[in-house]
Amino acid sequence: MNFTRYRRPSAFLLLTVGVVLGAAAVAGLDSGGEGALVLLIGLREYVLLLGWLALAALTGAVLLGLTKSSLRVPLVTMLLVVGVPTLLLGGFASAVFGDSDEEVKTETAPGRGDRRFVVTLGGSFDPVWCVYIHQGSQPLERRWSVGCFNGDSEDNALRETVWTAPDRIRMTTEGGAVREVTIAPGGQPDQVVSVG
Repeated sequence: MNFTRYRRPSAFLLLTVGVVLGAAAVAGLDSGGEGALVLLIGLREYVLLLGWLALAALTGAVLLGLTKSSLRVPLVTMLLVVGVPTLLLGGFASAVFGDSDEEVKTETAPGRGDRRFVVTLGGSFDPVWCVYIHQGSQPLERRWSVGCFNGDSEDNALRETVWTAPDRIRMTTEGGAVREVTIAPGGQPDQVVSVG
């Protein structure tokens, strides 16, 4: 069986896969601002895997597509010399400085199936609780930050987060401080009111 006729289509397919995976990794790294798509924020957890797969696909595309070319060895060398150290450094930085936020509570707004708050717990040394508003339905669900509570002191730890209305959240710390946030119709936090 003659496999040479499949080389170019396979190389093009690998090139396409590599570009798509690379674009997904960049989109994951670039996401996270206010109102960002939750789907893209989720890609951040897989940026290194996407990067390694993109590098493998691009290397395969060059090896299959440029069989007798003098460009083959320099292109593969350049891809590996730039890609491998970058991904290794990214993995090291992610292990040392990366955040591993764990979702500890989520609750849908009363009467609003398209809006919920999500409480995450993270932090390398002191626990940090962050509260987010998620609005919309997948795949267009967006996220806004409501507030974060640093547990460096026990009084600052987040004790409770509840809906007081479909557009209002109350967050209470262990020390008794109460913060209420009104959510605008678009989903972003509109007004912060410190109650106690």
